[in-house]
Amino acid sequence: MRTTVELTEEQRAELLKLAAQRGMKGFSSLVQEAIDSFLDQQASRASLIDAALAMKGSLENDSGDEFEARTKSIRKNWR
Repeated sequence: MRTTVELTEEQRAELLKLAAQRGMKGFSSLVQEAIDSFLDQQASRASLIDAALAMKGSLENDSGDEFEARTKSIRKNWR
């Protein structure tokens, strides 16, 4: 599918340079590769957030209170 993407001259030049180093005429496949990588990172990030949220309530009250107190103490002294 074709679409329009705005690039700076510097970005275009770097993409053309990378494409030439790989023996390619254009840089469409480089853009596709970058988009795939970005989407994979976003999916991984979402999975980590989901995993963290799934742990909500998994500590017993005393353990949770102790963890919260220690976290607050660390944050208070963080530089």
